[in-house]
Amino acid sequence: MLLSILVRSVFMAGSMLAGALLAAGAGHAQGSGSATLDAIRARGQLVCGVAGNVPGFALPDSQGVMRGLDADSCRNIAAAILGDANKVKFVPLTTTNRFTALQSGEVDLLVRDTTWTLGREANLGLLFAGVNYYDGTAFLVKKATGVKSVKELDGATICVQPGTSTELAIDDYFRVNGLKFTPILIQDLSEIQGAFLSGRCDAYSTDGSQLATFRATQPSKNDLVLLPETISKEPLGYVVRKGDDKFFDLVRWTYFATLIAEENGITSKNIDSFAATKVPELRRLLGLEGDMGKALGVDNKFAYNVVKQVGNFGETWDRNITVIGVPRGINALWNKGGLQYAPPMR
Repeated sequence: MLLSILVRSVFMAGSMLAGALLAAGAGHAQGSGSATLDAIRARGQLVCGVAGNVPGFALPDSQGVMRGLDADSCRNIAAAILGDANKVKFVPLTTTNRFTALQSGEVDLLVRDTTWTLGREANLGLLFAGVNYYDGTAFLVKKATGVKSVKELDGATICVQPGTSTELAIDDYFRVNGLKFTPILIQDLSEIQGAFLSGRCDAYSTDGSQLATFRATQPSKNDLVLLPETISKEPLGYVVRKGDDKFFDLVRWTYFATLIAEENGITSKNIDSFAATKVPELRRLLGLEGDMGKALGVDNKFAYNVVKQVGNFGETWDRNITVIGVPRGINALWNKGGLQYAPPMR
């Protein structure tokens, strides 16, 4: 009797589970094919994780509007999905809670000057969908120290944020070169910058882009020296959760669309003049033919909405990075000597 009850219970549980899976499958089939896309549409807003305190990347302006390359990268995704670049909720995150926030679903997407590494992609259940800034670990010192090279920092104290790839890059570089250093680990960005300026550490290290923008905003900028070496590769960009391939595809191809637009001279101001273009790839880009958007689970005019409302990649770069004095360098398009390259849209 007990055995028959157990068997019947297992059968009923199995039937209920099968029914739930079928129902979930049916509901999923009626959606976009992406749980993340469906959730964004249901709430009518993209929730995007950013730094929120880095000039040029993500920092509120005097009106409280988030500005920067990363902020505009979030707006690109909102425009692609919802047709409105302003439908974004920005969530400021630290270097220690950014991955947990994405893993837990607190944010849909992370665009927080975060380096693409094997460990992060293989161990954290995350995928890097595109690189909006090719960067590298650099060092800032005071001119008064007389230091002109990283190799002159043997025995130095170095201010660095914990839990970052910068910390690992410094450790690797100093070990390879037979140098020693003492890390001063400080999480808060303003606190670590204050510690450097007050003389608590001999050097301040993070991505070169952040050091350049920090130096440019200081009244005593001429007393600060950005050392010439870049000791690591730090590709920064869009990060999503594994397991939602269609959302990954959408984020990646939205980024690529901004590159294709720049390569072909399509800007937010002149995009409508291309309505009669005969170039096949541009017609697909602008949603004039083909079903590129439909394949990604969004409107075929997704790329048109992105460029019209936010701009091509060059426009977002100039608006946020050029104005703070950082050259485009390796972040130029591939046909202008840089690394920014998009596969064909076909």
